[in-house]
Amino acid sequence: MLLRQDRAMLAVTVMLEVGFYGSRSVTVSAADLAERLGLARRGMEPLLQALSRAGLLDSARGPRGGYRLGRSARDIRLIDILAAAQEEAETADLPAGALTGAVVAPLWAEMEAALAERFGALTLDGLLRRATDAGLVRPAPEPISFAI
Repeated sequence: MLLRQDRAMLAVTVMLEVGFYGSRSVTVSAADLAERLGLARRGMEPLLQALSRAGLLDSARGPRGGYRLGRSARDIRLIDILAAAQEEAETADLPAGALTGAVVAPLWAEMEAALAERFGALTLDGLLRRATDAGLVRPAPEPISFAI
């Protein structure tokens, strides 16, 4: 589960962006995400697809399409986000050797268990509260106009 930091951070950041600028009913386009994050849209697509397959994001097609949270922010744990990102990440084989088997592999398992416990306790809703506490203001939804 120990991911490359950039891959894990991107997955968490994408989910946070969708939760902050969108909602379960308001979509955020992949183009907007890419622009805010300073990334190429094409490079983000595999991650967005992995998050969608995991049920963390829903996608909507059409002119107002994009991505929205697949479930409530309080029900999305960071461990779920990282597991979805892991799906796309490459796995490396451990080097052979007595020290690897006796020391390094068990140490890595301990570290992964500690990280999994910590990430399992954190939710997307908690991160959204941290953003608000840091002074960031979520955009207000556009009012509905019923002009006839």
